[in-house]
Amino acid sequence: MFPGGQPDMAQLLKQAQQMQQQLAAAQEQLAQETVTGSAGGGLVTATMTGQGELSAVTIAPEAVDPADVETLQDLVVAAVRDASRQVNELTASRMGPLAGGLGGGGLGLPGL
Repeated sequence: MFPGGQPDMAQLLKQAQQMQQQLAAAQEQLAQETVTGSAGGGLVTATMTGQGELSAVTIAPEAVDPADVETLQDLVVAAVRDASRQVNELTASRMGPLAGGLGGGGLGLPGL
């Protein structure tokens, strides 16, 4: 039971529509942003969109050693992981406040 009686369904729908619009706007903003991860002191960089799509990998010439390909491979993986971590942080910062409205009765409903 809700304090004060039944919830106002029109108000709940309006709040849900507003949250949906805010989430869509945040997703659109994320799509426009990029992050760059790096490894090896910048020898390898990986650029990703805010949606997590890998868009570029840059490798400095001095990182290329034909006798040690494994190190270069490790640097590429580390740079992509760093960029992915930054995408996760960016997403959390943009979407976190909006998703927080879903918990703790954000719509005035228990469990939502």
